[in-house]
Amino acid sequence: MNIPGQGIFQIEYLVCDVNGTLAIDGVAKQSIIDFELGIEAKIIQKGNESQQKKDFISQLGPEKVIAIGQGANDSGMLKEAAIGICVFSEEGTSIDALMSSDVVVKDGLTALKLIQNPMRLVATLRR
Repeated sequence: MNIPGQGIFQIEYLVCDVNGTLAIDGVAKQSIIDFELGIEAKIIQKGNESQQKKDFISQLGPEKVIAIGQGANDSGMLKEAAIGICVFSEEGTSIDALMSSDVVVKDGLTALKLIQNPMRLVATLRR
């Protein structure tokens, strides 16, 4: 994806926070999400979640990642990723996540649609 004023992005990975971003009130079971999306989730352990998420993005190669989140513990991964998308959530949206993002959208579904239509990202991020 060529974003004028920012360069060419070759995205390979999508990293999403689940609780608050894709699921509300922790209702979704990770195994169901994995099955429905055909993926294997990376489960973040309790404690120092923000650093774990940021480190995961670093391991993948930040320049190849779009990250989606809304919580304070998502701010590191949103800032680290090539493109960070913050969503507004019924559970609230952290100001840290908001300020660490490149794009803000109304919800998780809108974020996924944005990625499916990369020209929308280009229109939003071009300088």
